[in-house]
Amino acid sequence: MDPALLALFVGAALASLFMAWVIGAGSSGATPYAPAVGANAIGTMRAALLVGIFGFAGAVTQGGNVSEAVGSGLVGGISLPVTGVILVLVLGAGLMAVGIMTGYPIATAFTVTGAVIGVGLALGGTPVWPKYQQIAAVWVLTPFVGGGIAFGIASLLPRPDVPERYSIPVLAGVVGAVLVNVQFSFLGEGSASRTVRGLGQRALAIDGFASTVAITGLAGLAVAAVVWWDVRRDEQGGLRRVLLALGSLVAFSAGGSQVGLAVGPLLPLLDEVPAVSTFAVLVGGGLGMLVGSWTGAPRMIKALAQDYSSLGPRRSIAALIPSFAIAQAAVAFGIPVSFNEIVVSAIIGSGYAAGGSGVSRRKMLYTVLAWIGSLLLALSLGYGVFTLIDALVA
Repeated sequence: MDPALLALFVGAALASLFMAWVIGAGSSGATPYAPAVGANAIGTMRAALLVGIFGFAGAVTQGGNVSEAVGSGLVGGISLPVTGVILVLVLGAGLMAVGIMTGYPIATAFTVTGAVIGVGLALGGTPVWPKYQQIAAVWVLTPFVGGGIAFGIASLLPRPDVPERYSIPVLAGVVGAVLVNVQFSFLGEGSASRTVRGLGQRALAIDGFASTVAITGLAGLAVAAVVWWDVRRDEQGGLRRVLLALGSLVAFSAGGSQVGLAVGPLLPLLDEVPAVSTFAVLVGGGLGMLVGSWTGAPRMIKALAQDYSSLGPRRSIAALIPSFAIAQAAVAFGIPVSFNEIVVSAIIGSGYAAGGSGVSRRKMLYTVLAWIGSLLLALSLGYGVFTLIDALVA
């Protein structure tokens, strides 16, 4: 291999690690356990420790879809050169670092997507409008869908005519039904084969819609039964354990989604460096996020847990259930999504179920403006800076 190319690849890998650290310290490291910390179910430092572990597991087992989309699905007709990859990662990480220092959750998906598109267009690439429509639909609908579901659940749980010894197990059963259909890369090829449900179908030598419904339903019932037994014998302790389990699932989903924003731009370069595999890149990104979660996430966890809404365990559960479902849908379809947007929207929805007294409207407005501004700024900087670099080199 050309030594100059190798040196540039090492530089791009270091930029990717920095981005992974920033993601771990920011969006994926802060949002999964923020509702649990806000409900006093877990301490800030312990939350940072757990989110790093589960985020790493998600990155390694679920990170491929979003990584491929970010690496080659946003701009057509071109492949990012090493200098473009470095620029994308530095811009994305830099804007994220500003958000961490100021306490405002800049959306990683917005900054990286904007930077990749900006650099790609500067290279003469063509817009991939169908992918942009998918991404825009998810980004626009997430606050309404996630916030709406969280509002509905948070409105239901305190009602005296809906006992929590029944409502919480039912909700946990729904989560179990979703989990059994979640894709894991190590379970096989194909979307259905990569799920626990698909693994069960292969083991039983059955197939078809009826077996899919049966296995999904049985999984949901099994989870609901365990949670019903736990909540019945210890209501407060059971609620706390459900909340922590949901936080762990959201942290796992964050790793599977957000690692693609850090390592996705590197994937097109692997053809030039055959000794490095996609799996190795995902492991490196997962480790970078793990270290970021352990060293930088507590500040953002505190900001989300205390500044947006003062949540109890029931409203926290209401916030995490739609967060998990939306995150897994984005991972399955390979759509880069902001965990800040997902969880903040759910937190706000659950907060409004209690009258909205714990929700900071000023903080909400600044956060939305930061999201929009970071996308436009990353796109324009990516286009402008790479155009300048190209002109200077030429």
